Amino acid sequence: MTNTSLQSLLDLLDLERIEQDIFRGASRSAVVPRVFGGQVAAQALVAAGRTVPEGRDAHSLHAYFLRMGDPGAPIVYQVDRIRDGRSFTTRRVVAVQHGQPIFHLSASFQTYEEGLEHQEPMPAAPDPESLPTGEELLRPHAGLFPDPTVVDRLLEARAAVDLRYVDEPPFLAHERGPREARSQVWFRTNGKLADDPLLHVCLATYVSDMTLLDSVLLAHGRGGWALGDVVGASLDHAMWFHRPFRADEWLLYDQQSPSASGGRGLGTARIYTQDGRLAVSVIQEGLVRVPRTS
Repeated sequence: MTNTSLQSLLDLLDLERIEQDIFRGASRSAVVPRVFGGQVAAQALVAAGRTVPEGRDAHSLHAYFLRMGDPGAPIVYQVDRIRDGRSFTTRRVVAVQHGQPIFHLSASFQTYEEGLEHQEPMPAAPDPESLPTGEELLRPHAGLFPDPTVVDRLLEARAAVDLRYVDEPPFLAHERGPREARSQVWFRTNGKLADDPLLHVCLATYVSDMTLLDSVLLAHGRGGWALGDVVGASLDHAMWFHRPFRADEWLLYDQQSPSASGGRGLGTARIYTQDGRLAVSVIQEGLVRVPRTS
């Protein structure tokens, strides 16, 4: 059974085809007054995937966020069919609003084949069912936020996903000062999904932009965008899909930050299935600036 918030997200990812390789997607506001980066990345991957021969699954994507998206306007996705080889297919996607590119994506797809196998082991993490839900975590701390509507907006933005922090998120941890630049969350969709592998990959792409820079904030004792002690945005984003997974089953998102400099912070992560298979690797660099006080 699909809840209404998840169905709304699935509808958002169900792009309208307006030409053979041109698609149009709706948009909506995020917690901040711009289009959520994970939405644009997921929609662009949907557009790319709909031009790929059957039987080829996404194995990587590389993307750049160029301009803030306008949540009040549709986004047009233009797909360029770069290559169709015997085993690999490559697509490039440009997302356009108001006549200007706001996002570029390159994605590669591959037919399944046997090969060498190894992976880094899954790190230790508590059972996701033992952790508080977003509602249980956020409601008691609503007074921390300067804007009293932030909690409702956060919960609404994440209503399609059950996302549970293993340790305190930045907005709770910042009062205790800097800590290890590492963060873990469990996530899954709030409802069952169809068996289409592209759908599961796109939903993981959507969620991957929600918390990846948390580890940067933790390293500096910063609470985050909702508290106003940093401003930031995603700059670029890359993902590699190693093994099949389902986004409607628990996935561990293990995130860390190896560096921050020049007003930018780097987050790296791995996504594991609950039984310990390494499913996805993720890297993102984001703009992370401390607001000027004068």
